[in-house]
Amino acid sequence: MKDNKKNDEKELDVKTPAQAEQILEQEKEAISIPDEVAAEVPAVGVPAAGVPGGPGAPSGRGGRGGKGGRDRKPFAKKPTGLTDSGLIEKVVSINRVSKTTKGGTRLAFSALVVVGDGKGKVGYGLGKAGEVATGIKKALAAAKKQMIFIPRRGTTITHEIIGQCGSAIVLLKPASEGTGVIASGAVRAVCDGAGISNILTKCHRSNNPINVVKATFDGLSRLKAIRKAVEATSEVTVNASPSVTKP
Repeated sequence: MKDNKKNDEKELDVKTPAQAEQILEQEKEAISIPDEVAAEVPAVGVPAAGVPGGPGAPSGRGGRGGKGGRDRKPFAKKPTGLTDSGLIEKVVSINRVSKTTKGGTRLAFSALVVVGDGKGKVGYGLGKAGEVATGIKKALAAAKKQMIFIPRRGTTITHEIIGQCGSAIVLLKPASEGTGVIASGAVRAVCDGAGISNILTKCHRSNNPINVVKATFDGLSRLKAIRKAVEATSEVTVNASPSVTKP
């Protein structure tokens, strides 16, 4: 019996496509399948037309054993930084602070957060609590209450200005389109919240994030809008008396 099994295995060894076709023909004759039905039966290892991965399969990932050749719809990317409330919320820094009392040392966390709508309104807030999440919530609530409007000219600021808070000094300069935000982490958070996408900045002396953010707000809050300059020039031209020419 074992010898017969070995002989059958040797006979069924298929090494070339021609041998596979011969075996299929022999099986068809043995089963007595009509020629019309046999023509529709696909060959071994070759998927039929219309089947995923077959010759009639649609182009894409379904051509090579994909998920049924389904056309995947491109998912819409959400705008970066925007939250459910429609505001840009960025955590600038988180510090662990401690307070020594009679009963021992109490640990807490202080968070600095910048909030903006990306259209000129921006604010910052400080919050402190025993947990990081609670401190961030307090900072967000404080930032939303003290938002200010920053005048812009397109995607940059109207003119050059220097902001100062304590020993931190921040230089802000307008930039042309395509420059980007050339700033550190604290200043970048403020610019992104205000919707400023082209600006040149430089921090001098102190790099404390709290003082840097306050210095940036000091400079941005003192910016002058272009409308005031245009209105002033128009008033001067209207009030000016026409020149009288003598004959």
